[in-house]
Amino acid sequence: MNKKSLGLYIHIPFCQAKCAYCDFYSMSGSGDEDMARYVDALLLQMEDYAGAVKPYTVDSVFIGGGTPTVLPVKCMTTLIDGIYRCFDVSKRAEFTLEANPATVSLHSLQKYRRAGVNRLSMGLQSANEDELRALSRIHTKANFEASYMAARKAGFENINVDIMYGIPLQTAESFNRTLDYLTALEPEHISMYGLRIEEGTPFALSRDTLILPDEDTEADMYFDAIRYLNAKGFRHYEISNFARPGCECRHNLKYWNCDEYLGLGCAAHSYFGGMRFSFKRNMGMYIDAMEADITGGGMLTDDGTSIDYEQFRAAALVDELYEVAPSERVGEYIMLRLRLTDGISSEQFRQRFGLNFDALYGRKLKLYIDNGFMTFDGDSYAFTPKGMYVSNYILSNILDFDENSHIIGTIADGSEQ
Repeated sequence: MNKKSLGLYIHIPFCQAKCAYCDFYSMSGSGDEDMARYVDALLLQMEDYAGAVKPYTVDSVFIGGGTPTVLPVKCMTTLIDGIYRCFDVSKRAEFTLEANPATVSLHSLQKYRRAGVNRLSMGLQSANEDELRALSRIHTKANFEASYMAARKAGFENINVDIMYGIPLQTAESFNRTLDYLTALEPEHISMYGLRIEEGTPFALSRDTLILPDEDTEADMYFDAIRYLNAKGFRHYEISNFARPGCECRHNLKYWNCDEYLGLGCAAHSYFGGMRFSFKRNMGMYIDAMEADITGGGMLTDDGTSIDYEQFRAAALVDELYEVAPSERVGEYIMLRLRLTDGISSEQFRQRFGLNFDALYGRKLKLYIDNGFMTFDGDSYAFTPKGMYVSNYILSNILDFDENSHIIGTIADGSEQ
């Protein structure tokens, strides 16, 4: 019997210090005891889901955050062992761990590699010290380079590096220096994100004092970087991602292709069993729910009724839960799939949904094809770089964007998840 494939995401909500631009659910200042309790809670949640995922082979794992590598090494290896124990992880699975360069060493990287991690995602963001300080990063360029070299020595042959454009103090020249520096190191994958100032972050509070590139300069950074990275052998395969041939992030491709993935831990999102769901952004609530005394398979509520532990945990932890209707799947697929430079194949769309993509959307898209924002090769529709840069605007004109745009916000930008 052929098993279905599944991606697994694990959220680690700890940071040594939170960056001024970050709105992901994370916190700084947690001690080893809190981290150990959180890992134990994750192991319990894995056990809860082990039965549901028996029909699946996990062919991609992504441990993100936060900063997963602030966990004590023993906690991390215990977590990784639990993943292999609870799930049928393919021997050829892509297993990614996010890392801040200031939180790893040759010793820890060797431990992660031996435990089963085979892909590292490291946050450089900039190779210019003043820009790193403006972003409130805890590492220096020297920290990054030492950690990158240690990762190679530890046996990592698949490394992604995150960089940012449109950040405070950045110029076209300083961004080019970052690109020159990074490509000389020859990583397998580069993620390049534009700064978004999110409400509730320190950057949002100091928005008026930030020294940012103007809009035209920021756009030029994006387009020039695409040309530069393509010339260096990095294929631009998704709005923000570039890879050597064969090194595209298989886990992230599950998001863009609307394939199934399970996210565990507080604030994690899932698309599993025809449902989209997420867990609350509250670590204390998450740990308490997972640690609740559930011996005997159930517990009494305040009114004396009995509920089983799965009902209790779901009620305590689930933030968002809804079934994706067939009509919504079409919109999600178009919105996510068009993030890829391969775009949407009319034939594959027909096979997947039984619908004629050309008849439904061809007339709307002709305007963007005629004006250089999209291409059409007789089968596939795809954004050009110019179209990708304004893709949200275009998608809002061709789809019921309000119903689907929140999905992009949960999985698209910032870190790789």
